Amino acid sequence: MKDVVVITGGGSGMGLETAKYMSKEKIIVICGRTEAKLVKGVEELKALGFEAYGKSVDTSDRASVIELVKYAQSLGNIKNVINAAGVSPAMTSDAEKLFRINALGTVYINQEFSKIMNPGSVIIDIASNSAYMTPDFMLPKKLYPLADTDEETFVAKMMKKCKIVKEGYFRAGMAYAFSKNFVCWYAQYCAYKYGKLGIRVASLSPGLIATDMGNKEVEHGGDIIPFTAEERMGKPEELGYAIATLADERNGYLAGVDILCDGGGIYGKKTFKKKK
Repeated sequence: MKDVVVITGGGSGMGLETAKYMSKEKIIVICGRTEAKLVKGVEELKALGFEAYGKSVDTSDRASVIELVKYAQSLGNIKNVINAAGVSPAMTSDAEKLFRINALGTVYINQEFSKIMNPGSVIIDIASNSAYMTPDFMLPKKLYPLADTDEETFVAKMMKKCKIVKEGYFRAGMAYAFSKNFVCWYAQYCAYKYGKLGIRVASLSPGLIATDMGNKEVEHGGDIIPFTAEERMGKPEELGYAIATLADERNGYLAGVDILCDGGGIYGKKTFKKKK
């Protein structure tokens, strides 16, 4: 039975680039909401010599995630799950919709895949350097455990926290920052919860990357670029390699941590390039 790699948000950008760095001995399943992207992505991967399949999924819908799990399991042994699906404030001004995709999507992927994954398998959740931008005193971390016990109350209380800013891009931006900070926390939480089952869990936080999503965010988020070490956006292939490396099961002791892969932007802004 072949090993299977599942990549949500795999139809384009970082997700698709990650697939290209995976072992060709594994079956690749790329997932997303846009069928056309999946078709094109599968064609690219097959041209490179991969056995690849596309599967539509809405990660904010548990039933859709369960269907994805069943499909992937029918192909082989699920070895690597990379949850790169997500939306940013430039893609939707609906704060709750954004939060459900980014935060609850992570909950559903981790919970449902962990039920059928074997020892030696890996889950990687993709967060964002936005997780580091909100001051600690503003982060409602006491609410995070609700995601595992009462998800509707969790969403309602998190949305109430977002109402301190006006509707539209800025409220969605706060929901985005909260959701990505939650992803970092939840990956750590899952690392300890699933570690005893032999499932390794970690997260990775990209900075501003030159993908369709990243390019849409330049207008509001581009001020971080001068604070990076090389003063540029990241390349999709750079992040793809970083994610694939983190997801490699041979990296067995890299668990319960977030890898900040943002070209040094966060630390440049906080410490080394403050005067810029």
